[in-house]
Amino acid sequence: MKTENPTVQFMTISSEEAGQRIDNFLRVRLKGVPKSMIYRILRKGEVRINKKRVKPEYKLLDGDEVRIPPVRQSERDVPEVSASLDKVSSLTHCILYEDDYLLVLNKPSGTAVHGGSGLSFGVIEGLRALRPEARFLELVHRLDRDTSGVLLVAKKRSALRALHEQLRSKGMQKDYLALVRGQWQSHCKSVQAPLLKNILKSGERIVRVNGEGKPSETLFKVEERFDCATLVKASPVTGRTHQIRVHAQYAGHPIAFDDRYGDRAFDQQLADTGLKRLFLHAHALRLEHPHTGETLRFEAPLDDALRRCLQLLRQRSGK
Repeated sequence: MKTENPTVQFMTISSEEAGQRIDNFLRVRLKGVPKSMIYRILRKGEVRINKKRVKPEYKLLDGDEVRIPPVRQSERDVPEVSASLDKVSSLTHCILYEDDYLLVLNKPSGTAVHGGSGLSFGVIEGLRALRPEARFLELVHRLDRDTSGVLLVAKKRSALRALHEQLRSKGMQKDYLALVRGQWQSHCKSVQAPLLKNILKSGERIVRVNGEGKPSETLFKVEERFDCATLVKASPVTGRTHQIRVHAQYAGHPIAFDDRYGDRAFDQQLADTGLKRLFLHAHALRLEHPHTGETLRFEAPLDDALRRCLQLLRQRSGK
């Protein structure tokens, strides 16, 4: 990148960035700038490509030179994320795998995947702060804030496109571990129940089983039994918001310490284990490498809180 003064930027589009619309490119590049402002500078011709005005739907080509005018970004919307912050620097120790195309992380519970809704930053903002030289870092999929485990980040736009296609074609296998209330029936191997998402006035998302919702399916398999709980492997066939949590509740076995769909009495039974977080962990992910086509499988170990809970439940059950 070069600059003609401290505020006007010139960027040369790489082959990885080519193919996307200029408005979408600017929305990613100018984090925190309102969409209305982006369309205004495009309409006024302040954004130039190869010294010419373009429309928002213009698709970038390899080698295009983009002039980006000075725009004011809201400090509230785009907080300064420091790589020295403990929560940011600790992400380095969570990386399970990395190459030129992928970065695979064992996301900690309690960390959002991205900032917003009152959160100053999430995993993706933290990674960008740690890797200021990276031209491209984007989430391939998401995990709920309180869910831990395997999280996939693309380092090239071509990788992001290929991995999104795997998600669409159900070519990616995701396996979660969840501790649920009571004795899960072994014959219950699949929960198929349509899910409808509601947004409350507070902005909170609540998902319910509803005949008008989207078709949803989760496969379940018993991994280990305890006196008051069952450890199950949950493999979502579809990818709806809160799907595993709502399907477990619908089956009569809510997940431990689920603050939206859980059971307080069940949580109380686990109080002596010291567990205070949702027991849902993205344990394994299988995919085809977006460049080589090789089949890869990543596993994320349980954190100390989940391991300690299982150990105490085994002792309590006389195992």
